[in-house]
Amino acid sequence: MQFLHKAKKIRTFAAVMKEKRKNIVLFTSLLLLLLALSLLDICSGSRWLNPFAAGETLVDKQILWQLRLPKMLTAILAGAALSVSGLMMQTLFRNPLAGPYILGVSSGASLGVAVMTIGGISAFIGTGAANNIAITGAAIVGSFLVLGLVMLTARKVKSNVSLLIVGMMIGSIAGAVVNLLQNFANPDALKLFITWTFGSLNSVGWSEMRVMLPVVAVGLVLSLLLIKDLDGMRLGENYATALGINVERTRLMIVVATGLLAGGVTVFCGPIAFVGVAVPHIARGILGTSSHRLTLPASLLIGACLLLVCDILCSLGTYPLPVSTVSALFGAPIIIRIIVRS
Repeated sequence: MQFLHKAKKIRTFAAVMKEKRKNIVLFTSLLLLLLALSLLDICSGSRWLNPFAAGETLVDKQILWQLRLPKMLTAILAGAALSVSGLMMQTLFRNPLAGPYILGVSSGASLGVAVMTIGGISAFIGTGAANNIAITGAAIVGSFLVLGLVMLTARKVKSNVSLLIVGMMIGSIAGAVVNLLQNFANPDALKLFITWTFGSLNSVGWSEMRVMLPVVAVGLVLSLLLIKDLDGMRLGENYATALGINVERTRLMIVVATGLLAGGVTVFCGPIAFVGVAVPHIARGILGTSSHRLTLPASLLIGACLLLVCDILCSLGTYPLPVSTVSALFGAPIIIRIIVRS
């Protein structure tokens, strides 16, 4: 009996070590892939660029530092933020089709931009940097206004389903106001707003990065601190409570983290579809587990890689494509597969 018990312990230890080695190889591969895609994203575009020789000419140096590097960092931040926030929303609502925009943060940002562009306020400000700052500020105010209403609701309601419905209704109200503004808009203002809704990584420069980077970084740190609580929430509120998790506080922190991540990306890049819904499923499929200790960092890396791929494909032609168009080609088939399997 003692021999059998010792043999069982050895087999268990060997299985654990094998799983650890597999995860180390996987995450190392993802990091190397992220590095390779980052370099390829810097090089690709209407003008092929060698990043190691970009300092030889003034034009190449300007393209590298003012366009390609900010765009590459934006793709990494946006992909990571949307994927992690989508994972948290799927865990909170225990819904495989939940995404980072399910609480209406995107609708709030769209409302802010619509008020500035379609409402004609930006026309009084003029063009250039001041106009871009004003539109970005309006998007931030709109997204965090919706987030504030959702957070207030989260303190009042006890059911995640009720919170989901309230978030969707707040988003619907914001969407209805946007539709009203579009109905009375002049063609030029309407074109400016619709261009923003397509989603773009090209609109973020170093000045915008000074705001976007800290907001997304705080959201990612907060999500990493919630890993243990997320694993408890994944099994249901009753189980989480039995584990000693403060469900109400955890739910509020998840909403705050999602608002920072999804809102921080949307206000600068516009809505980017499907990444936040599809990537968590890719991470679970690759890892073969739903543990957030692994799926959250994996979603972060896979999301960054996926959006870099989308950005590379967008920049291949003479005229750049909207990033949401390409991300939908990746995300939509995955979502269809999820629905069919379920």
